[in-house]
Amino acid sequence: GRAGLIRHARGKIKSEKMGSFFGVSLGSDQEPRFIVMEYTGGAKSKKPVALVGKGLTFDSGGISIKPSAGMEEMKYDMCGGANVIGTILAAAKLKLKVNLLGFVPSTENMPGGAAIKPGDILVARNGKSIEVNNTDAEGRLILADALVYASEKKPAAIFDMATLTGAMSVALGNIHCGFFTRNDDLAKKTKAAAKTSGELVWQMPLVDFHVSDMKGTYADLSNVSTSGRGAGSATAAGFLEQFVDEEIPWAHFD
Repeated sequence: GRAGLIRHARGKIKSEKMGSFFGVSLGSDQEPRFIVMEYTGGAKSKKPVALVGKGLTFDSGGISIKPSAGMEEMKYDMCGGANVIGTILAAAKLKLKVNLLGFVPSTENMPGGAAIKPGDILVARNGKSIEVNNTDAEGRLILADALVYASEKKPAAIFDMATLTGAMSVALGNIHCGFFTRNDDLAKKTKAAAKTSGELVWQMPLVDFHVSDMKGTYADLSNVSTSGRGAGSATAAGFLEQFVDEEIPWAHFD
């Protein structure tokens, strides 16, 4: 039955050591899913490009609950995941000569009785521990395990996309998509592709200061910055970077 399905999906995610993603899913009665898609249109020998998307189907904020006003829009918190699925479908329909991998961690973030609480510690697939100081900073928690999983596939590059931070819309409104990468070649290619497609993107800063702002007190990392220095989108990117193999070119779109 449905309860068995829930146990099965959560059990599989737990056995894959996706403790960060697993933790976020606990507050909901809806079973989580880790969606894996593959499209092979190029030579078998050619490394695929990995796409990772946040698939948060509803975000109440969890125990760190959001204000009621506008909460109905949180059904759109899966747009990053929808982008990944849509891109792979488009590539398949257009029979593009590329190889793609798609990974979408998908769940609700709800304040049910089993929900994680502020102060809880989760352990991600790569063994890094995370202090959850705000359960509403959950997108980075589900992406963390997906980025580790994507890195293990040794792709040519990883692009992740997410409706991740309110700070990004403060910085750029809903006009531009902010993106982060330390790889100059990838930044150049991203800007060129954006120009071709008519997308408006803006490269945002990512430096070691942003990473150090995400250090935990009781764990390796905190899921929110406690420095009080702002730059909420950049610190989120600094957090995500800790789950990507440093040899793989990576860009994060917020």
